[in-house]
Amino acid sequence: MGAEGFAANTIFSFGSITITSSIITTWVIMIFLIILAYFFTYRLKLIPKTPQNILESIIMVMHNAIQEVLPEHVNLIFPFISSLWIFILISNLIGIIPLLNSPTSDFSVTSALAILTFLSVHWYGIKVCGFKNYLSHYIKPSFILLPFHLVSEVSRTLAMAVRLFGNMMSLQFTALLILMIMGFLVPVPILMLHIVEAIIQAYIFGMLALVYIAGGIQIQEEKIIKKKELINE
Repeated sequence: MGAEGFAANTIFSFGSITITSSIITTWVIMIFLIILAYFFTYRLKLIPKTPQNILESIIMVMHNAIQEVLPEHVNLIFPFISSLWIFILISNLIGIIPLLNSPTSDFSVTSALAILTFLSVHWYGIKVCGFKNYLSHYIKPSFILLPFHLVSEVSRTLAMAVRLFGNMMSLQFTALLILMIMGFLVPVPILMLHIVEAIIQAYIFGMLALVYIAGGIQIQEEKIIKKKELINE
């Protein structure tokens, strides 16, 4: 946990473009995950050893969690949601390292993740249901409801960003205060608290994204099925 505070520090700037510590940490995490994925998948074996067993167990847990919510499209949604879970978890946990802050305690990072989720909801909805069928629900049963639908989309996106940012920032702030007051007399309980909270917050954010995607897809699919049944009758 960085002792310098929770605001992202400016590392350098290119005119109006500012590179902060959160941006650099985020890119380091992404590069690390790419290298890690390549390392684990480069030599997959039919008879796996311990590292491959661990990797397969983690993948199966995530796959089953997605399958319970959206069984018909699990293979389509799995790459995005699983990547989101892993990235947020690593971002949350990196705050354990001395002199480093979790990127997810920076509102700009959580806002970017929330916007990415917002775009993914519509991307998967249009991909599965078609452009016209998916977007038509914004003006049903009346065109008057369009502003309310749009406000709902924006508010839940903002809520996702604020929830993750607020929880991670408050966790780091609380841990830092305790360490400042009590020194290193209680490092293990604080460390365990950070790990548990990091896992919980990553899970919640990923599940919210999954539920939003599933909701958009399933509602439109039900309407399409009912429409086809009426035509057949």
